Amino acid sequence: MTSRLPTVCDLTQSYAATGGGIRTYLHAKRAWLDAHTDARHVLIVPGPEDATERDGRHVTHYVKSPPVPGSPAYRLMLRNGHVRRLLAAERPDVIECQCAYNLPWAALRHRREADPSCVVVGGYRTDFPAAYAAPLVGGVLGDWAGRWAEAVAYRYVARLYPRFDAVYTLSPSYQAKLAGLGVESNLLPLGVDLDRFHPRRRDDALRARLGVRDGSPLLVYAGRLDAEKRPMEVVEAFQRIPKALGARLALVGEGPHRAAIEAAADERVHVLGFEPDRDAYARLLASADVYVSAMPYETFGISVVEAQASGLPVVGVASGAMLDRVPPGLGRLGPAGDVAAMAANVESVVAGDRAEMGRRAREHVEARFSWDATFGQLLGLYARAGRPLRPRRPSESRPGGRRSHRATSGPSVVPAAPRLR
Repeated sequence: MTSRLPTVCDLTQSYAATGGGIRTYLHAKRAWLDAHTDARHVLIVPGPEDATERDGRHVTHYVKSPPVPGSPAYRLMLRNGHVRRLLAAERPDVIECQCAYNLPWAALRHRREADPSCVVVGGYRTDFPAAYAAPLVGGVLGDWAGRWAEAVAYRYVARLYPRFDAVYTLSPSYQAKLAGLGVESNLLPLGVDLDRFHPRRRDDALRARLGVRDGSPLLVYAGRLDAEKRPMEVVEAFQRIPKALGARLALVGEGPHRAAIEAAADERVHVLGFEPDRDAYARLLASADVYVSAMPYETFGISVVEAQASGLPVVGVASGAMLDRVPPGLGRLGPAGDVAAMAANVESVVAGDRAEMGRRAREHVEARFSWDATFGQLLGLYARAGRPLRPRRPSESRPGGRRSHRATSGPSVVPAAPRLR
């Protein structure tokens, strides 16, 4: 008779087929748990239909959910009863919530009514009071209403997050913000695949296909093309750069603003869409010269770190986690919403020693960000909250093989390579 495998469940609204930082985190987490622990990984995310995909000892449940108005890549998972039934069937030891809306209440009710020993962890992954509540309400009712909605949303944060067994956030600036709300949190910097995202992947043929002449700069932005990410400001800043520089801009991503961007852009701007091939995406980053983002609400900025790992200086805004990600010497930050300042900063970086700046950016990331460090710290957080998951020692085999310690669970299977769509 075998005992049950320890089970880690991730529960989130913020999962899309066309990328996103949480999706990147979840793919990396499953791969790391598969390689370094005997734990099962259960993922519960929205989808077009109810469906279950099994992958060795891991499982993904898709919950039928309608698209989010204005952001069709994302879906609104409102069926808390169905989510609780999935949790009851999977019996997770740890539930990690990456969003702050209805789903945490399903996880907390599961702990209260079905399994008091289950540890529920909250990740403050989006500064939604400032990023969503204020602009959505303010855009309809005016600035005063936006400020009121933001204040109400922060009061909700102060009510929800102390209910978790542990809380983490991704950058010191947001850890300080939570502390100001009376919420104790742990700092969990994310990681990056340092081998995939590397300057050696630079491809001159790719640059040529994008119309980049020798010595001319290629700028790149990667992320959703929507109001939150503000890609139109990147395009407007780029259009202020003198054409004599011969610069080109590549935008990687999908979203509701794509048509407007394509209508406003000239032949120097390439809207490439979402790139599902991570190696192709890494090659594009390494082939660029400057990474540009106008997003003021980053809680970590994983695309920024991937660009830095690829050897790029960053031009961004002095807001959110950009302040933590881009210290002096690794790029230039300007006021949020100021496209003239962004254009001037791009020109400054292009005119300077951007290769040296990119080399320092690579060194900065190498010294600070790895998935091994991220998930090692995350397991420590689980342990402090009451659910230790012991990493497998190098001499131990995976579940189903011979190993030097007592089996911790489940069916004897040799897990397949992690696969998430």
